[in-house]
Amino acid sequence: MRIVSICPSNTEIIAYLEKIELLVGVDNYSDFPLEINELPRLGPDLSIDIEKTAQLKPDLVLASLSVPGMEKNIEGLKEYGLPYMVLNPNSLSEIAEDIRSVGKAIGNEEEADKKADQFLDQINGYKRKAAEIAAKPSIYWEWWPKPIFTPGGLNWLTEISELAGGYNVFRDVRQASIKTDWESVLTREPDHICMVWVGVKEEKMNPDLLRKRTGALSLHAVTKDRIHIMEESLYCRPSPRLLEGLEKLSAILEKSRKEEM
Repeated sequence: MRIVSICPSNTEIIAYLEKIELLVGVDNYSDFPLEINELPRLGPDLSIDIEKTAQLKPDLVLASLSVPGMEKNIEGLKEYGLPYMVLNPNSLSEIAEDIRSVGKAIGNEEEADKKADQFLDQINGYKRKAAEIAAKPSIYWEWWPKPIFTPGGLNWLTEISELAGGYNVFRDVRQASIKTDWESVLTREPDHICMVWVGVKEEKMNPDLLRKRTGALSLHAVTKDRIHIMEESLYCRPSPRLLEGLEKLSAILEKSRKEEM
């Protein structure tokens, strides 16, 4: 079977299913695992070269609607008559269902069910640990600085926050992604700030820019030096690799709890 993935999170689901050998092309931003580096690149995930995709003669194109603007790709796939499947999960349970769906589509249903169950078992393990934590710190996730975008209650990062033993300060807003402002962040007084600017490498994010904002020095997260530069690839993509991000966040929060004792 010949598969094309036009979104990093989709590529990572194929990797989780251990079927990388089926991939014949990927988008420009797919960067995991390293084996995909030799594959043809089909353009940025918001502007895929559909003609080039068609030339690869795929049996299935794994498309996505996880970022506004990806609808254009779907229209192109329809125009060229290419077989495609659209993934658009917002929760961890939906990611598990996508693992099952992709596995079924590529003829690997039984193994995919095992992988999805494994994914959910790991989540349940963190859920049990989090239930034993009494004092849960608050987290502000910054997806973009200007204008400010942050995940809301319907996003996987709210789940990740709670599984790690904390909570998202914007969990009460019933949206997946929120356009807000710095004043709103200040009023919620986060204990931790996690910077994960979408599409920006960690080395290019400077926490000093955040410290210089009006009122920033009044926040616990700033006074206690709890501004964390996080890997965009482990938190901003709805893929099984969120579990790796969860492990790192859990360790960060555990360390801060011990410092408070």
